Amino acid sequence: MTDLPVRIARLAHFLDELQVDAMLITDETNVRYLSGFTGDSSFLLVRRGDATILSDGRYETQIAEQCPTLAVAIRPPGQLMPDLLRSVICELGDQRIGIEACHLSVAALGQMRADCPHAQWIETTDVVERLRMIKDADEIAITRQAVAIAEVCYREMVAQLSPQWTERAIAHELESKMRALGAEGVSFPPIVAAGPAAALPHYHPGDRVIGDAATLLIDWGACYQGYASDLTRTLHRDHAADRFRRAYQVVLEAQLAAIEAIGPGVAASEVDAAARRVLAREGMDEAFKHGLGHGTGLQIHEAPRISSVSTETLAAGMIITVEPGVYFEGDFGIRIEDDILVTDRGCEVLSSLPKGLEDCRWML
Repeated sequence: MTDLPVRIARLAHFLDELQVDAMLITDETNVRYLSGFTGDSSFLLVRRGDATILSDGRYETQIAEQCPTLAVAIRPPGQLMPDLLRSVICELGDQRIGIEACHLSVAALGQMRADCPHAQWIETTDVVERLRMIKDADEIAITRQAVAIAEVCYREMVAQLSPQWTERAIAHELESKMRALGAEGVSFPPIVAAGPAAALPHYHPGDRVIGDAATLLIDWGACYQGYASDLTRTLHRDHAADRFRRAYQVVLEAQLAAIEAIGPGVAASEVDAAARRVLAREGMDEAFKHGLGHGTGLQIHEAPRISSVSTETLAAGMIITVEPGVYFEGDFGIRIEDDILVTDRGCEVLSSLPKGLEDCRWML
């Protein structure tokens, strides 16, 4: 397993740059990333050379198992977290303490200031999220397994499709199969959209029977050991219109062009632009209504953002999605999505499901 104290040490390294004496981590995902603790209702206080997890008696045994190297402050049943935090902070004396401004409410910050008037609370943004962008070897291996589980379940589900299935039943079947293979569940509610419904990028599957629908878009992913996969394939049947077939080839070409552009040192906005140039050449750029992709990890949407307005640069160790799509209201939608690892020399496509037009022919 990953040497978690190394992650804490990486964060501690930034304390001087942030001009703080300590960082208070209150976001549960960031607490998990740094400490390995998978429970909730807990904070992590990181200083130079040490870190303390603040929690309650429900998690005392779990913390001992998952975080054996961390100092622990456990509040008794009669004490609330603000009271525990006050007692820990007061022991530090006058300190500048960084907080996760995006994950702390105004009310919570106000109470912290009132409880600890000697401390200076310094707002920071995305400090741990920037660390999380670069995946280590364990994170990459876990993500590979999350992708593999999602792919096996998709193949099995498609093989048993019939016209009587509903969109919702397909979504539930995918989740059931992924759990049976060891996933904690889905990494997000699957999108299953038959026919014109696929023109809605974030459609919610309903009781629509797929029947004789000419197309079927499926966007799904597995959550395995906390890490997400995210894939999309768009199936079609023999009676799909020529317009669909042409658009599919263009979307596939756009995705392949974007993947070809990926590498360390490449601007995320340039990867997005590579896909849009293909779509613009075929007059379909206006039908592409969202960014090209996003990072994945402990959350389904993480940095870096892959879009025309992204200011980030790709680096080896990032895992991103590439998912161009076109959407024609009342007719059809197409999206093709894979998970991509940025490597020292370019990139590696972690997903292996075929995606050519004929590969995605849907036979009932």
